[in-house]
Amino acid sequence: MSRMLYSVTMSLDGFIAGPGGDMSWLTPYLGPDPVVDGLIGEIGALLVGNRTFRGDDPHRGTDKEEKPFGGDWTGPQFILTHHIPDTPVPGVTFVGDLDGGVAAAKAAAGGKYVNILGADVARQCLAAGVLDEILVFVAPVMLGDGVRLFDHPGGTHVRLEHVDVARSPHATSVWFRVIG
Repeated sequence: MSRMLYSVTMSLDGFIAGPGGDMSWLTPYLGPDPVVDGLIGEIGALLVGNRTFRGDDPHRGTDKEEKPFGGDWTGPQFILTHHIPDTPVPGVTFVGDLDGGVAAAKAAAGGKYVNILGADVARQCLAAGVLDEILVFVAPVMLGDGVRLFDHPGGTHVRLEHVDVARSPHATSVWFRVIG
């Protein structure tokens, strides 16, 4: 059975994108990472938020632009959006609701991870009780403002179980299992 994983790189002060969704801050922290390299082979499908899909790309201006994991991963992508475009995008399926997106991505993942990209989609999956694991790569930088890793006004207490921690030249990764 495929598991739902939210993997993301975050600044030390808790932001996954800068103001306005700026991802250029991430570029210096991209590079070889054994955790990422191992994860890529375990991903069967992506469930991506619309803002993430249409947003800024830390690989902008390179041959890796608009490719998941800089082109190191290929496979089915499911974009959660209320505005499905008229023109198809190769390798991409647009879905209008979370339940349908999760079901389609899990079916396509073939027992591997469904990797979630986008803070809002991850928050929705957590609220729906379908998020299984969280992998955060903490980059050695503070942004001061932007899109938070997890933002739920009024607060939500989420219990996590520690799975693993690793360090690379670019980030420290912390892996958790969602337990309630």
